[in-house]
Amino acid sequence: QVHLVQSGGGLVQPGGSLRLSCSASGFTFSMYWMNWVRQAPGKGLEWVSTIESAGDTTYYADSVKGRFIISRDNAKNTLYLQMNSLKPEDTAVYYCAKGVPYYDYWGQGTQVIVSS
Repeated sequence: QVHLVQSGGGLVQPGGSLRLSCSASGFTFSMYWMNWVRQAPGKGLEWVSTIESAGDTTYYADSVKGRFIISRDNAKNTLYLQMNSLKPEDTAVYYCAKGVPYYDYWGQGTQVIVSS
């Protein structure tokens, strides 16, 4: 069955960087668009970024554009989110999610806390 297992995250100071990973199994990873979604404390889900199946085209929310980079390694069945110039407002639980337009499988979530 489908599994999306996340790693990375943690506590970082404002201006710092983190990289999230999402290891996929149980489906042909290279055929699917993939996404990152986040949920800040007390708020709803916010779409962060999407990458098409080959990795050639990416999309970003305005709130992270120019700071975050989504990428994928189809040989390793892994999705990444490089987060730079982190701000306190980036504090959230981050999820990877499979597919567009509907996210049919989700990772377990990983906490990112940006604080001094």
